[in-house]
Amino acid sequence: MQKRNYQKELDKLTADFSATGAVPKLLIHSCCAPCSSYVLEYLSNYFEIAVLYYNPNIYPEDEYFKREAEQELFTNRLPTKNEVTFMKAEFEPKQFYDAVKGLEQCAEGGDRCRVCFNLRLERAAQTAKENGFDFFATTLSISPLKNSDVLNEIGEQVAEKYGVRHLPSDFKKKNGYKRSVELSKEYGIYRQDYCGCVFSKREREKQK
Repeated sequence: MQKRNYQKELDKLTADFSATGAVPKLLIHSCCAPCSSYVLEYLSNYFEIAVLYYNPNIYPEDEYFKREAEQELFTNRLPTKNEVTFMKAEFEPKQFYDAVKGLEQCAEGGDRCRVCFNLRLERAAQTAKENGFDFFATTLSISPLKNSDVLNEIGEQVAEKYGVRHLPSDFKKKNGYKRSVELSKEYGIYRQDYCGCVFSKREREKQK
């Protein structure tokens, strides 16, 4: 089976929007401001965007709210062609720990991460459907450590469940990750050194 090129699929969609003058509404789940930086700069040329910060995996609590504040600040500062707004969600760590119960010993990038991706993308799809968005997506694929095939597969599954379109994406393409690093420096954005959960934090500390 031929590997899909999600960036080419996204390029085709945005070219169609530009040709017709359409500006669809996109809800994009964001894990943090650095990962959202390039994504918002890029996609705001084609969409009206609401950034949903829903990350029950983040540990500890003060890290969650630090990232939330950075996300809101950056969203409000970035100059964009179309409107970009910020949406807060409740901090629900129990949702994460319940979902990954029994997977605590999995390595980063394994089954526990897949469950976590599903948890956050499902909330994004549900929120997009409830609020009349045309598409939803996540910034997670910008990370070189995140599998875009897995993220898009989950996105398409929850899109079917909730009846809202998933935006195909692999934001690390077109030097997206490199641009996110540049924007983080330009705006002085706090960049964490671990993905977010207590398990990734422990693994990072071992590496140090």
